[in-house]
Amino acid sequence: MHSAMRLGRRHAVHDKRTLQLAKYLDHARESTAPKVVDFTKSATFSMYKNDELGDCTCASAGNMIRSWTAEGKHAQASVSDDAVVTAYERVSGYRPGEPETDQGAIELTVLKYWRKKGIGGHKIAAFAAVEIGSKALVREACWLFTGLYAGVALPVSAQSQAVWEVPPGGATGAGAKGSWGGHAVPILGVDDRGLTVVTWGATKRVSWAFFAAYFDEAYACLSNDFLDWANVGPSGFNLAELRRDLASL
Repeated sequence: MHSAMRLGRRHAVHDKRTLQLAKYLDHARESTAPKVVDFTKSATFSMYKNDELGDCTCASAGNMIRSWTAEGKHAQASVSDDAVVTAYERVSGYRPGEPETDQGAIELTVLKYWRKKGIGGHKIAAFAAVEIGSKALVREACWLFTGLYAGVALPVSAQSQAVWEVPPGGATGAGAKGSWGGHAVPILGVDDRGLTVVTWGATKRVSWAFFAAYFDEAYACLSNDFLDWANVGPSGFNLAELRRDLASL
């Protein structure tokens, strides 16, 4: 494995209490998503020490904050390496100087911490799981929420691919799901041919077939950086109902 390609997402945890995005969408309305969704052009992205540590779950959050603030009304936030690594310590038990404690983190744990404590001074107001089997929902959610926080069980074959695609032999051998390991990425672009994610500080293209074969969790996050939580929600999204459900948890 190349030294600049560390992983660090532990197995997906599916909690029955996790809110499901589909519940809060108005399914009667027509999709608002354009054919090409791309939230990568305004922001610059950071490695966040994911070439040294298995902190991809927190690095992904840092890069989503960069994208949200770059797309919003103010300048791009400069979430520091220290802020991301501190969050990683809190959610994973990693202790600097003790490499045996660098064991990665669970996305759901990161999301809960991000909502309650924040990362680099930036909190999310809420998050909801997205059904990854629905291409239409993934596209719509990426558009409405300015990206998705996602997890992928990478195959060894992905190590040498400029574009992540299912290898010719399919999901077996070097193409077997999770044969390389678990990784966290933000999805910041969607079109008919595939998706654009950010990993190791750079953008990466992903085919829809690869997404279907290897991604196993995705979440829409309501960012306090990108909307006025008190008054504004994405078009066609029932923000009031979500807030009521959050209060009951």
